[in-house]
Amino acid sequence: MADSGRLSLVGCGVLRKEIARLIEQNHWLLDTDFLEASLHVNLKRLSDQLGACLERHRDERPIVFYGCCHPRMDAMLESVGAFRTDGQNCVEMLLGRERFMAELEAGAYFLLEDWAIHWESVVADTFGGNWAVARDIFHESRRYLLAIRTPCSGDFSAAAERAAQSIDLPLRWMDVGLESLQAVLAAAMARKQAACR
Repeated sequence: MADSGRLSLVGCGVLRKEIARLIEQNHWLLDTDFLEASLHVNLKRLSDQLGACLERHRDERPIVFYGCCHPRMDAMLESVGAFRTDGQNCVEMLLGRERFMAELEAGAYFLLEDWAIHWESVVADTFGGNWAVARDIFHESRRYLLAIRTPCSGDFSAAAERAAQSIDLPLRWMDVGLESLQAVLAAAMARKQAACR
C-alpha cells in the first residue's frame, strides 16, 4: 500500500471496464494494471506476463484479480507476498457462485465481451486453427454459449453470434449487475487493508 493509502490491483483485463466503474462509483483508492484477457488459454504466457507484472509492482504487494487460471497461481502469488481475489474465475466473481454453478451445470460456456470480440484468434491459437476439433471439444461438455452483458458492455451481439456459429452451439444472453464483483473486490481490499495495519 502506498503512503497515500492507495491500494494496487493487477490482473486479468477481461472485466477492466466493470472494475473501473466500481472504482469510480465507490471512490476507491485503487490503482490498476491489467493484463490482456484470454491469457488463461496459454499458461506459459500467463505465467510470464503475470510474473513480470508482479515484479513491476513488487513493493506494493498488489491484490491480484485472477481466479484459478494457472495451476501454480497461488504459489506464484505467495512467492511475492500477494494474494488473489476469491473465486474460481472471473465469471464466478461476476455472477456469484450460486448463479455461476447453476449455469455451468446446465451446460453453459461463458462468453464475455472481450472474449467474443477476440474469439476467432483465441480459438484458432488454442486449437491450431482446427475448427472441427474445437467444435467437437465444445460439444463434449457444453450445451450453449452464454453471452454475459454488464452495464459496461458495448453491443457485442454480432461477435457473439459469430462465436456461437463457429462452434455450432445455441447462443443465450444474460444481463448481470456488478453487485457480486463489487463484493469480491471490497472483500479483497478489506483483507489487504487489514494486512497492512
